[in-house]
Amino acid sequence: MVRVRELTMRLPSGRAEITVLDGVSLDVGRGEFVAVSGPSGSGKSTLLGLVAGLDQPTSGSVAIGGRELGRLDEDALARLRRETVGYVFQSFHLIPTLTAAENVAVPLELAGRDDALGRAGALLDEVGLEGRAHHYPVQLSGGEQQRVAIARAVALAPPLLLADEPTGNLDSTTGAQIIELLLRLRRERGATLVMVTHDPALAAHADRVVMLHDGRVIGERRAANGG
Repeated sequence: MVRVRELTMRLPSGRAEITVLDGVSLDVGRGEFVAVSGPSGSGKSTLLGLVAGLDQPTSGSVAIGGRELGRLDEDALARLRRETVGYVFQSFHLIPTLTAAENVAVPLELAGRDDALGRAGALLDEVGLEGRAHHYPVQLSGGEQQRVAIARAVALAPPLLLADEPTGNLDSTTGAQIIELLLRLRRERGATLVMVTHDPALAAHADRVVMLHDGRVIGERRAANGG
């Protein structure tokens, strides 16, 4: 489902450059749950953003479903992201002036789906937010906002879900609920899941854990619990 080859990302820092990723290669099979783990600053979030096509690497390649992102024009890349990738951010990234239902409806409306708000309401019910559709983000707890973000990410039933520290801003109890929700949606929808986390307890839910350090893959292992 995902093929990463010799991915390098360098960014300017004053008069010098810093290497955020250094020759990373990675394969993720269809339906697999892979956790990308490592300390802060190891390049995890940068890697996920490149897989999503949100940024362009300095060198190397990313392919999703056999389509190399670097070979796509802007329209084709936007279409692939919309149809193939659901992205869950650590900081939720909800639009503050839209209700929960309106936030979830955004990708449905962009895709031209009929009854976007009605479908958004059903998705909110599915993630345990019955009765919260008309609330604005400021009226929701962190866990509720993350549920809205997950509903938005899965609205178009993407085959690939990317989650960047999805529990990083939540307490442990709420974080466990969010992970269970992601795992349930992944099972029910048959999606591939790639999750960035520095928490070994969360990584243990994955089929496989890829470990990054200083922008390099330093190893991988089968997770203890499995997804």
